[in-house]
Amino acid sequence: MHPHTSILINHKNNKTTMPQQTYTFIKPYKNLTEILTDHKLASLGDAYTNLIYSLATSNRKGEPTGAKVKGTLLAEAIKKSGLRDYLPSRMTRHTMADAAEALIVYAWLNNYITLEETITTIERINDPVEGFSQLLTKIKSRIKFSF
Repeated sequence: MHPHTSILINHKNNKTTMPQQTYTFIKPYKNLTEILTDHKLASLGDAYTNLIYSLATSNRKGEPTGAKVKGTLLAEAIKKSGLRDYLPSRMTRHTMADAAEALIVYAWLNNYITLEETITTIERINDPVEGFSQLLTKIKSRIKFSF
């Protein structure tokens, strides 16, 4: 940790957390479709999704593991979670995977879900499609838009 970085200790549950961060690159979105179709957000989401998948896989195996999430897995999770309905009709599996990555990183950046909760949600389910589907469903239920 950088010497000038401060941490917060939540004395209620004894957890150490980083201070709330405002990310100036996040634009305001009006609805889920705008988030799901943001290709630049998906690019960042790709890295974050691979990180959480690697951490969940490492926990399950009991050793550090680098893992890449397959696009077909995320596309199936998008369908299973009901988020396919928020996307344009003609989309490739790659574009559906991008949508999942965009939503997952958006939720984390905006404090709808923690890193720890994303890892736990994926880790506790043996089927990665089901784990990501449950994660996406959880995120969808928490995101609220103000008009």
